Amino acid sequence: MIRILLSTRLGERRWTQADLARATGIRAATINELYHELADRVTLEHLDLICEALDCELTDLIVRMPNKEITVKRRYGTPIHKPKE
Repeated sequence: MIRILLSTRLGERRWTQADLARATGIRAATINELYHELADRVTLEHLDLICEALDCELTDLIVRMPNKEITVKRRYGTPIHKPKE
């Protein structure tokens, strides 16, 4: 699962979503979706603008957490990995 840590980054800087929208030119609704981790997609341009505005690296903004269930299978249906307990 991909986690977007925008709320954490904004909190650290004491910025509002509106502050980020003004700084980046990204629509407030898009910022809100990212903030609440509701976005299904995000553009590379938006990620770049957000990282520039918050003076952070992409790895400070997005992390991958292991999935609770196996979702990827090998060619013959054998799971690639086992979930960690």
